Amino acid sequence: MIVDDEPVARRVLCEDLGVFSEIAIVGEAGNGKEALEKIGKLAPDLVFLDLQMPLMSGFDVVRGLGDAPSPVVVMVTAFDEHAIQAFEAGAVDYLLKPVSPARLHKAVDRAKSLLNRPLEIANQLARISSAVSASSATHGRKIVGLSGADYVLLDASEVLAFQAERELVWIVTAKRRLLANQSLHAIEGRLNGPEFQRVHRNAIVNVDHVRKMSALSSQRWLITLSNSLQLVVSKRQAHAIRQILHW
Repeated sequence: MIVDDEPVARRVLCEDLGVFSEIAIVGEAGNGKEALEKIGKLAPDLVFLDLQMPLMSGFDVVRGLGDAPSPVVVMVTAFDEHAIQAFEAGAVDYLLKPVSPARLHKAVDRAKSLLNRPLEIANQLARISSAVSASSATHGRKIVGLSGADYVLLDASEVLAFQAERELVWIVTAKRRLLANQSLHAIEGRLNGPEFQRVHRNAIVNVDHVRKMSALSSQRWLITLSNSLQLVVSKRQAHAIRQILHW
């Protein structure tokens, strides 16, 4: 069973799983509530579970499984330090979007090794819950960028801006640009704190890195960031930016 709030992500993973003759997709769910209902009804052996979903996260779904026989759960994520840390440590099985064929094969092999071993499955789900609890207590959220095949973890303070160019979104730091793997709208919804502000439909900036604001007109501004990058503030966003900068 595949659980993800993005239909495109479900379709891609479904297609990727099509190469496994031993796997049949018994159902899909677009949110955590639907996932719990369908897991209880369909009793799948394996669930690919998106970590970040509105209202109920993947971790909330795991906690809501109850005492009934549980499936093997593989967490899938695109934008979370906790998942990356647990994945690298090998504590539980995580897949990072975009999912590579090699990692998918490894996850399926591990899932097969756990089938018909309910105690080990229960232990795996317990580790998922404890991993997020431990990480939440000691780490802030990281921003993940792609540099070739490498995942680069950034503190929020390192990010100067997010810029959309057609279908691509770039994470701008002082020295380089990294490719984001989410839309600008999705990134905006995940950012915490007032330091990140939308200045244009194609840009979000970290106001802590704004070094200069120049008036282009009575309602339009040109901002200069600490790396000398210049961005135009749209009329719609100019008032909010001035308030944040205490003008």
